Amino acid sequence: MGITDPGTYVRGVPYAELARLRRESPVVRVDDFWAVLRHADARRVLRDPGLFSSQLGGTQIRDPATSADLAYVRRMMLNMDPPEHGRLRGLLTKAFTPRAVAKLTSQIESWARDLVAAVADRGSCDFAAVAADLPLVTLAGVFGVPEQDRRLMYDWSNRVIGYQDAEYAVSATVDASSVSELARAALAVRPAPGPDGSMPDPRTRAGMPDLYAYANALGEHKRSHPGDDVMSNLMRHRDRVSLAEFENLFWLFSVAGNETLRNGLPGGLLALLSHPAQYQRLLADRSLLPSAVEEMLRWWTPVMHFRRTATADVRLSGVDIRAGDKVVVWFSAANRDPEVFEEPDVFDIGRTPNDHLTFGHGPHFCLGAHLARVQLRAMFGAVLDLLGEVSLAGEPVRLRSNFQNGLKSLPIRWTR
Repeated sequence: MGITDPGTYVRGVPYAELARLRRESPVVRVDDFWAVLRHADARRVLRDPGLFSSQLGGTQIRDPATSADLAYVRRMMLNMDPPEHGRLRGLLTKAFTPRAVAKLTSQIESWARDLVAAVADRGSCDFAAVAADLPLVTLAGVFGVPEQDRRLMYDWSNRVIGYQDAEYAVSATVDASSVSELARAALAVRPAPGPDGSMPDPRTRAGMPDLYAYANALGEHKRSHPGDDVMSNLMRHRDRVSLAEFENLFWLFSVAGNETLRNGLPGGLLALLSHPAQYQRLLADRSLLPSAVEEMLRWWTPVMHFRRTATADVRLSGVDIRAGDKVVVWFSAANRDPEVFEEPDVFDIGRTPNDHLTFGHGPHFCLGAHLARVQLRAMFGAVLDLLGEVSLAGEPVRLRSNFQNGLKSLPIRWTR
């Protein structure tokens, strides 16, 4: 099994194979693309959209099936190049006002504490399930989504990110009787699995009609009834986004903003559980929490790669790349590059500096990086305060995906 086989990742990220490939060549041919495995080369690709485009072929290894599908994904900010990307990103950055971010930060800390407190007396839980709620309530806060509707984003992200996983591809956990009218109308157009159990491609508009129905109705509501959330700020800005742009931002945040944290949180805890001495060190010295979070982000690396397409012939670390070639930055390899990280396979919660690329680099650096860090610090602070030292209570279950380094289940126990 190779580094692109989703089945490989059910057992774990193939770090040894990635290191072997990087030793052979920092830019190596895999299947129909160039894998960029060194930290320096990854930075170069990510900061130069003129030479390495997000828009030409999108940002996934898998090509969109049709030209119409490609045109559709190009409308998302993730798959834009300058100047369109800069305009939309600039508007979104302005919508994350200091007041809105401060409000979210204080809410995140109380939400994290409430989630952990709710299970503290049980002595055990599935941490992946508990952690999944924090990015959902955070995103609901960003969008002003009614609290009872937040579970919709859980299913949507499962379907998009987990399309290679038979369980996640058909995710449907929402009870229609417990959500808003807006959500019930969206659920009415949710596609059903075909005779073979498969769902339509979630990267197409036709594959996610329920998400788009909800986004459209929510965008209309924000425009006429703005609140004090980030997306209301965006919709009432004088250069406000169109409804179509709002829909695509909703897709991006619902999926990318949710799934990365949902996997980063249990992934970070599994890193601590796998290194008990580091766990004890963190329990004894809480001042290490910020650097511990950075090391979790480097060590676990939730998003394993992103694609670009070469716009012209270019030479990268001595390798000739032709115009039109797929160029895939492999974050899981770059974050363990021995040229940048001393003893890269050692999990060290005090590691500094820690120049990981988990949030990307250059013009597409993750807009939600600050809120992601706040969520990680809040959740682990709550675990340390309320649960103390926890241990594995069963075998972790990994997501079948070559894109997201995911945990579907992380059973833990504790005694307090």
